[in-house]
Amino acid sequence: MIVGYHVSFSAYGFWLPNDPRGSWSDFVGKWELYRAAGKATKTTETKSLARRQHDRSLRLAAKRELDRAPVRFTAEQISSIGQAFGAYVATSELSVWACAIMPDHVHLVFAPHRLEPKELVIKLKSAATSRLVEEGIHPFQHLKLANGPPPKCFAQGEWVIFIDPEDVAWHVEYVENNPIKAGLARQEWDFVKRPELK
Repeated sequence: MIVGYHVSFSAYGFWLPNDPRGSWSDFVGKWELYRAAGKATKTTETKSLARRQHDRSLRLAAKRELDRAPVRFTAEQISSIGQAFGAYVATSELSVWACAIMPDHVHLVFAPHRLEPKELVIKLKSAATSRLVEEGIHPFQHLKLANGPPPKCFAQGEWVIFIDPEDVAWHVEYVENNPIKAGLARQEWDFVKRPELK
């Protein structure tokens, strides 16, 4: 029985469609990226692939072919993204159990909602992008056209894991510990309501 979801999504340039550890992509849309690291590495794995052994030089070579430098959110930008998520949660009745906004990706654990996880991720990315632009701190603010938006700071797509009752605690703790494992401070967000864990 599915009681929740763990979604993760990337900042631009973090996890490429042909990452040698695997990706959720079916297609590499840029020729230079394909030439540097090959075809998409679609996987059906449901556990994190971050620690999987891989050819790091191949991954870095592919990143050099991006149109822009990979995004690394600053502390100020992370705070802004968190505020945007909080505003969306307050109006959407989304029940968030854990959230980690990392410099290059985001993890969220939440209860089932009237919207599908993919739709929720789109809404959250949109809310965060709008807030970053409004505050003048979007990573690509300097590339914004006079009458248009800046290039996207989040990558397309998301990774969705369906959570059974016995797995809730593991996923919540994994997300809560994500900043700590990266040497960052533990994150506390007002919109997160940790479930009763057994």
